[in-house]
Amino acid sequence: MIDHDRLFKELLTTFFVEFLELFLPEVLTYLEQDSIEFLDKEVFTDVTAGERYEADLIVKAKFLGQDSCFLIHVENQSSKQASFDKRMFRYFSRLYEKFDIPVYPIVLLSYDSPKTPETNIHQVAFPHKVILQFNYDVIQLNQLNWRDFLRQQNPVATALMAKMNIAPAERRQVKFECLRLLATLKLDPARMRLISGFIDTYLRLSPQEQELLQADIATIEPRQQEEVMEIVTSWMEEGIEQGKEQATLSLVMRLLPRRVGTLTPELEARVQQLSLTQLEDLSVALLDFSSVEDLTAWLEQIPVNTSN
Repeated sequence: MIDHDRLFKELLTTFFVEFLELFLPEVLTYLEQDSIEFLDKEVFTDVTAGERYEADLIVKAKFLGQDSCFLIHVENQSSKQASFDKRMFRYFSRLYEKFDIPVYPIVLLSYDSPKTPETNIHQVAFPHKVILQFNYDVIQLNQLNWRDFLRQQNPVATALMAKMNIAPAERRQVKFECLRLLATLKLDPARMRLISGFIDTYLRLSPQEQELLQADIATIEPRQQEEVMEIVTSWMEEGIEQGKEQATLSLVMRLLPRRVGTLTPELEARVQQLSLTQLEDLSVALLDFSSVEDLTAWLEQIPVNTSN
């Protein structure tokens, strides 16, 4: 399963100014960029629905040349949700009540379908009078044509092209253009890896498409071709590593119940957090296990892996 919230939050927190520059340049005209602060997650409980929500991204910043601040709330939505306009208003009202400063709400819709335009208003009205009209900005990626962003020297544009309106026959071409753009951005290795990983997650090609992509890469000038191939090679190496880890985990999870009996959900989760090297060590050690206690004792001897 793709962790959409994590991927989009990493992208937007790393390139927040570039995100505004691409979609809301007017906000940058009155935002003090040096004052940008990412706040801890805000949790909202809907008692009537019995649900708990976390706001995706909340940014605090100063108005340019002033001491007064405002919030920017960005909510990424990876699937269509009924009454989402009401949820956005609830977020707004609770943030406004808690911080008592202006709140600028933005929705980033990243789902592939439906492609019908999403509303950007929540309204409460009576036959003779409008009581409330709450407005927010909507960036609906499946309404955007990726070709319109080909000339944008912007890392957010390069990443989000992978989630825009793409015909099935254009997938390989879009990935090729994303690679070319990425090679021109001259990012540091960490940011390069973030963008390239985002693109590869959302634009996985078939073997046939991959062959055609290699042919496309061969047509570009040598220096850029070398940079593009470095990115593609890193994707391949990462894919091999992930495939090996998944295969080892699957084998260990099949063998453990045969050696020690049924695992508790807590033990299963602990095993699934292990690194590839730790899983390989466990696959050997479990041959000497005879009880769940043996597994527990083995796990207690190794540090918790938080990178997965």
